[in-house]
This record gives sequence, C-alpha cells and structure tokens, in this order.
Amino acid sequence: MKRRADPREETRAPRLLRQPFYCEENVWQLCQEPALADRKRDVVFVSNAERACPMWFQKAGRGKPIVWDYHVVLLTWDPLEIWDVDCTLGVPLPAITWLQQSFHPGVPPPYLPSFRVIPADLFARTFTSDRSHMRLPDGTFQKPPPPWPMIGASDAPSNLMSFVDVTRPFLGEVLSLAAFAARVG
Repeated sequence: MKRRADPREETRAPRLLRQPFYCEENVWQLCQEPALADRKRDVVFVSNAERACPMWFQKAGRGKPIVWDYHVVLLTWDPLEIWDVDCTLGVPLPAITWLQQSFHPGVPPPYLPSFRVIPADLFARTFTSDRSHMRLPDGTFQKPPPPWPMIGASDAPSNLMSFVDVTRPFLGEVLSLAAFAARVG
C-alpha cells in the first residue's frame, strides 16, 4: 500500500506572477511568497549610470540581447539562486549561471551593470510605485499595467527611481559586476 504524504511535508512551489515590463512589481510579489519566506533573500536592481544595460536571455529580447534601463530580480541564499521571471533559461537559476548567461564580456565599460542589493524584507516594506515611469505624455500606459493594485500607500511618492539610480546613495549596497560575481560565485 502506498503511503500518503503528510501535508506538513509538502512544500508548495512559489507562484511566479509576471507582468511584462514591470519587473520591480513582479519581484515585490515574489517577496510576498510564503514558499520563500524562510530563505534569506535580497532584491537586486540591475542598472548603470547610463541606464542602458544589455542583457541576454530575456523574454522581451525574443532571442536577442535587450538593453534595459533597469531590471530587477530576487536573489535567494542557500542555495544561491536568481529568480528572474523574465529569463528564458528558467526560474530559478544558480546565481552564477544567471550572471554568466545574462551579461557577456566585451560590453563597453559605461554599459556594464551595477547591482543594488537590498534585503527583500526591507524592499517589500519600503517600495512604492505609482507606475508613472510607464506612462506616455498623454497619460496612457506604454505597456499594460499589472492586474494587482499599485504597490505602496496611495499618498506616498514613488521611490522606484531611487532604487534604480545606482549612482546615488539609497537603501542597500551598490556593487560592480566583479564585486557581485565574487559575492555569488
């Protein structure tokens, strides 16, 4: 006779909510996932001073590299994994694999990525977005917004671009590509 699994032994797979072009909100949703709550987690903003960061293996790139002004992923520890719901290689990936596949050698120095690393719980508590960065001058959205409500208090100003700006102090720590690779490699 086959033994029935004890429901306490089962682990539920994290929900991977994804709205294309709203990576910061996708990651905020992932930070709320009970299946990942017991793991050390960091939110990682990828950008640079030029706000033009080429990345490979992104769904929006349709098989070619895409240049993002910024991108956001979740880093979990033990094991070290990157949760990038926009990556075509799978979710999660070993952090070093994601890093090696997403960023290629030969990129000119101004376009090399920097990484703002913020504890996930701090990000989840402090992040606010009014989605204004996705609106055209006439107020319409460049890309459809997520089906969930905007994140943060309605009277709080959006702080998304403070996270994105890797040239100015804000929450978390900003690392170069080499320093981030050393940390996750």
